[in-house]
Amino acid sequence: MESVIKTEKLTKRFGDFIAANELTFEVGKGEIFGFLGANGAGKTTAMRMLCGLLKPTSGKATIAGFDVYTQTEMIKRNIGYMSQKFSLYDNLTVSENIRFCAGIYGMRTAQIKTKTQELLKELQLENEAKTLVSALPLGWKQKLAFLVSIVHDPDIVFLDEPTGGVDPVTRRQFWDLIYYAAHKGVTVFVTTHYMDEAEYCNRISIMVDGVIAALDSPSNLKKQFGYTNMEDVFYELARKAKRKGD
Repeated sequence: MESVIKTEKLTKRFGDFIAANELTFEVGKGEIFGFLGANGAGKTTAMRMLCGLLKPTSGKATIAGFDVYTQTEMIKRNIGYMSQKFSLYDNLTVSENIRFCAGIYGMRTAQIKTKTQELLKELQLENEAKTLVSALPLGWKQKLAFLVSIVHDPDIVFLDEPTGGVDPVTRRQFWDLIYYAAHKGVTVFVTTHYMDEAEYCNRISIMVDGVIAALDSPSNLKKQFGYTNMEDVFYELARKAKRKGD
């Protein structure tokens, strides 16, 4: 499988504190990769380095073929990002939000028009195109934010706890969209606190105190640690952590 994320001993220090220590892993094209860890594990620092927002102290990494030291602007152009906190504009309509974000990514007018219609159809929001985003339920907002994050057809989309605060049915529907993106060849790099969602990933990395403590498919990790669910696997590793916060 073609790798779109490659890291080799990627490290970030803040003075004497090592936030992320010698992270080495690869993520393939179209893979759904879960990135788990308790508060203070270092996953936020790692994600910022991968997104080109934080310069590593040492080690190597390429994101969509671009170097994290010298090509951060190219990385930003070729990835999508969605935070847990809703980041679209409540005072713009659904279609205005799509067009605005597509414009930021440098898409041409004709592309924006085509993509807007495509996303409205995918969300079944054709009749709500002129509705202010503030009037949408939270679940619809989150799904819209996800599709907007991949409007420019990025190689990778980073999702930082994207389903926080939504109900279980909406969470499941959101994951249908993740599968939709992965099927199109988009690599999905997702952090989550919901261990049932970890089961939906192709592979999972679990960070503890700045290092990767485990990395494999959910089924293999459950076999390795002798548990029937990912929640028990996570707690087995997380309870050994010495850090208590980011």
